[in-house]
Amino acid sequence: IYISDHKKFPQLLFHRGKKNRSGKYFGPYPSASSVRESIHSLQKLFQLRDCKDSFFNNRSRPCLQHQIGRCLGPCSKEMDPEQYREAVQLATMFLDGKSSKVLKAFQKNMEKASANLEFELAAQWRDRLSQLQKVQEQQYVHRSSGDVDVFALAEQEGKAVVQGLFVRTGRVLGQKSFQLDNQLSLDSDQLMLEFLSQYFLAQDEVDCPEKIVVSHGIIKDTGPLISAIEERYSKKLSILGKVRAERARWLAMAVENAELNLASHLQERAHQRAKLLDLQGTLRLDAPPMRIECFDISHSSGEATVASCVVFEAGQAANSYYRRFNISGEQAGDDYGALRQALTRRYKRIKDSGESYPDLLLIDGGKGQLAVAHSVLEELGVDSIKIMGISKGPARKAGHERYFVKGQEISIKGGSLASHLLQQLRDEAHRFAITGHRQRRGRARNRSDLEDIPGIGSKKRKKLLLHFGSVKGIKGASQEELLKVPGISKKLAREVYNRVN
Repeated sequence: IYISDHKKFPQLLFHRGKKNRSGKYFGPYPSASSVRESIHSLQKLFQLRDCKDSFFNNRSRPCLQHQIGRCLGPCSKEMDPEQYREAVQLATMFLDGKSSKVLKAFQKNMEKASANLEFELAAQWRDRLSQLQKVQEQQYVHRSSGDVDVFALAEQEGKAVVQGLFVRTGRVLGQKSFQLDNQLSLDSDQLMLEFLSQYFLAQDEVDCPEKIVVSHGIIKDTGPLISAIEERYSKKLSILGKVRAERARWLAMAVENAELNLASHLQERAHQRAKLLDLQGTLRLDAPPMRIECFDISHSSGEATVASCVVFEAGQAANSYYRRFNISGEQAGDDYGALRQALTRRYKRIKDSGESYPDLLLIDGGKGQLAVAHSVLEELGVDSIKIMGISKGPARKAGHERYFVKGQEISIKGGSLASHLLQQLRDEAHRFAITGHRQRRGRARNRSDLEDIPGIGSKKRKKLLLHFGSVKGIKGASQEELLKVPGISKKLAREVYNRVN
């Protein structure tokens, strides 16, 4: 959170990156959402402006933010700078963790307004006082201070969740859940030790406090870990297991959230397993299809064709394996040709690299697309993949899909677990393809016709555009007019004229 150094009316802003502007910075916060949530509360409590200076300097009356009670309206030029400065000071105190002093200041202002018979103003201070008390309750502030990271571990069935709670200046700024696979069957203390090593040492530097509270007592053999963290972050560090008062409440909250997240994760995993078993029975497979790949084609009347490949492992999206294929060399609008090219590129690379093939290949389309997929895999000599097609059906509504295997339509009950999984795969492939298509189409439409002309670099393009005002102006120019632009020879003028016309 950044408060600028504007002489009269500083602004309150979200900031990411280097602290290269003069002003006051607060944080870092554990996530962007926690920053936005804090700024949302600050706007209600202190009503500092968040508009850009260029916008602020060109206004003569307050904007909508003032009308809804989230800005004091300094752009009206009628506001007392001293009143705004007081609001900035209170916001700074709040961000520094001195919320009790801010509470007293709100009470004092409310009583002063009431004594002066300014009852509407007193009511405003009363509402802001109530809002501040709610914020304090939500952030578990009870006359505490300091920076602490709290980590709680919950483990069951080889799965573990570590819940992180991040406290700065006595306020809980946010929390984050980390899912772990305990494949080495480590005990809880060792698992927590490994997590802390990964979190503080094996990734980019994070905001490391001086105290870390953990849920499984004093971890054994923490000396080397503490030394390594202290050396990396150049600060003293202590890891605590037994805590009291506010820290005990934070730890209890982290433990409860870890257990809830673990239960939710295990329930979701069981649900995904049930979907795979239902799909196995429906397709009469020897084993559940643990890896499924789905392809879809997206274009706008043949423009900027993109094929997508999404991958699900154990019934869940494996985003790191997603792939897009920019299709070229095919006739515009030829979905069969685009699908053939994408499948050939995908499975030829897998065959050459020796990677594992998917258990099930799902194609968004009917019998025609399914025939293309069979043809490609037959040409590549791949016969271990089960292939299936899914189309929207006549009504094009969810639950009315048509399914094809080996060129024949099969029946899958709408609303079954298997149909839900297949629809989820198809929808994800469709989303991924459309996103890629729109990006490619946007890049193509934003590209200037001049960029493909040999001999016309960025400097000459700039001179042409400055001289004629736009690409349209260049298209309307004759070769003689093009010659008047500095640096444009007869040969270039003829080339430009022929290309743009």
